[in-house]
Amino acid sequence: MKVELKIQRYNPETDAQPHFENYSVEAEPTDRVLDALLQVKGLLDGSLTLRKSCAHGICGSDGMRINGRNLLACKVLIRNLQQPIVVEPMKGFKIIKDLVVDMEAFFEKYRSVKPYLIQNEAAPQKERPQSPQERERFDDTTKCILCACCTTACPSFWSDPDYVGPAAIVQAHRFIQDSRDQGGEERLDILGDREGVWRCRTIFNCVEACPRDIDVTAAIGEVKRKLLFRKI
Repeated sequence: MKVELKIQRYNPETDAQPHFENYSVEAEPTDRVLDALLQVKGLLDGSLTLRKSCAHGICGSDGMRINGRNLLACKVLIRNLQQPIVVEPMKGFKIIKDLVVDMEAFFEKYRSVKPYLIQNEAAPQKERPQSPQERERFDDTTKCILCACCTTACPSFWSDPDYVGPAAIVQAHRFIQDSRDQGGEERLDILGDREGVWRCRTIFNCVEACPRDIDVTAAIGEVKRKLLFRKI
């Protein structure tokens, strides 16, 4: 079948503003948007720039706006989309070129919540045990692949780029809820400031955008409750 693509292009060396260019490729209904984009790059215009890696919805590299929604290009089937398929870079980030955005500020916020196990006690002879019930408390937020789809779907982030964002809060939640971790209070201090969880307006865009089906808003709500109970 013939697939029509409308792709936002921007080369900072030659373009004053982003603009759209139209392409037509042959593809199967069961092909993914990523397949169509790679056809454009491989057969029609080698200058098209995009990120991709595993192409199986695990690495999070190919997050972009497809028909107005934040999606992973490797997970969206062409048969499920209205044509022309409009492909744009994610909102809120500086465009490096075409569909590639600068995510350094995103990862800086991720690093700010200390997304690793903090333990002040000496390492045990064996593993630190954890019950299935304790593990279940943060099972959902372990699925985050840092694609930034949730953060760049968030109106609070669009209006305030200093907001730590849903993805960083999800990563913090994963360790705050971990029974083996001793850095929870430190992370709550970080998330309790003016650019932390209280910037969330519970709009649920993040939940809709997450390609891993994480209940992002629920995780943010749990962090808010921990902060409130700590005050009480």
